[in-house]
Amino acid sequence: MKPTSVIFDVGHVLYDWNPRVLYERLFDDERALDVFLNEVATREWHFQHDAGRPFAETSAELGARFPDHAAMIAHWGPRFGEQIPGPIPGMIAIVEELDAAGVPLFAITNFSHEFFPPFRAREAAVFDRFRDIVVSGEERLVKPDAAIYRLALDRFGLAAGESFFIDDNAANVAGARALGIHAHLFTDAATLRPALVAAGLLR
Repeated sequence: MKPTSVIFDVGHVLYDWNPRVLYERLFDDERALDVFLNEVATREWHFQHDAGRPFAETSAELGARFPDHAAMIAHWGPRFGEQIPGPIPGMIAIVEELDAAGVPLFAITNFSHEFFPPFRAREAAVFDRFRDIVVSGEERLVKPDAAIYRLALDRFGLAAGESFFIDDNAANVAGARALGIHAHLFTDAATLRPALVAAGLLR
């Protein structure tokens, strides 16, 4: 079955995400910044938000463990949008081209249910082109759990073989492929576009 719809990941596919972009404005000392991001507010800690835990809980726990960093931890949630500096080069053009060609667009993103709505509102010009977006924090399911792909396909009204999924994480791509979804391991727009052409989704 040839794919007829495209399902995007968001972080590191459509948009860059880098906590350093925010926190380098808040730290004067580069070494202190490295310690904060590598040992305190780590990506592993942040993954709890993608899984559905509220920031009020995670920040209180982390602040209790690292009281000297509590003030900096408190910025993470309210200023999360500042960790997303902009789109990945070339990707908005691909979204626009697919949309103009009438290809149905969807997304499955590991993202906090609290942080996603303001970000989506900020980027409405892009996300309004999408028919639906499954947000892990809302569902309390995260990629590469097969359950989130099954939920998304059911909600999108798609068969696995009708879907072309794009993600930068090899485990997430493998999880999609295991269900029969056409999946592309994203590196950049320049290599994605020929894959979309080969799949018959772009000319």
